[in-house]
Amino acid sequence: MNIIISNNLPSVRNLANDLKISFLTVKRAYDELEKAGFIKTVQGKGSFVAPKNLELIKEEKLKEIQDYIEKIYDISKISNISEEEVKELFRMIFEGDF
Repeated sequence: MNIIISNNLPSVRNLANDLKISFLTVKRAYDELEKAGFIKTVQGKGSFVAPKNLELIKEEKLKEIQDYIEKIYDISKISNISEEEVKELFRMIFEGDF
């Protein structure tokens, strides 16, 4: 069995018919998704899932790392662990000595 994965989305009209909702509702949803960068519409070709915005993903991951570092900071202060000890742990982790 061959499975073909396509990033091509159903046409606005087909999706509206399948879901039994207004064409305008689907059109508005597609417009919002395109404005947010989730889909890309090409005139005459249709709508497609947009490639991931790598810079946005990087920013989200940096924020996640920042949150973890803040937790590490809080734990180190409560536990009287020095900045140097925390840096040494990071060094060991990044160098693979952990």
